[in-house]
Amino acid sequence: MSTEGPQTQLSQRSSPALWGELVATVFDLPQAREGHSQVSPPSSRAVFLDDVTVEAAPETSLAPGQRPEPVHLHGVHDTSLHLCLPADRGRELTEAGWTEPHQYEDFGTEFLVYGPRDADELATVVGFVRESLEFARTRQD
Repeated sequence: MSTEGPQTQLSQRSSPALWGELVATVFDLPQAREGHSQVSPPSSRAVFLDDVTVEAAPETSLAPGQRPEPVHLHGVHDTSLHLCLPADRGRELTEAGWTEPHQYEDFGTEFLVYGPRDADELATVVGFVRESLEFARTRQD
């Protein structure tokens, strides 16, 4: 991972074909809509939800106070993604080697997920995206 912003994956990236599968699979998820990220470089693709127009809580979005952006996919030159997850779940995935805390985290819920390197990792990463989208739908107390 880079140590200076923006946070990027430097090695073991997805192949362009696998990255394309990731993008296609994510935007084929129910209610997921592609858009321009409000906080990431122009090569990134935001994942918005049709059924969530107001954030449940600031910690569920990468762009607090704006249109809820629970996930964004970085470009093919990087292949990682940022997403929000419950803090405990994110720490669990960090300990397992799947994520790193976002370098600009505000709530401890923002994580960088490494780009998948094979079909099994693709399925796992898409599972994390599903978790993030569900987290965006959940009111925090």
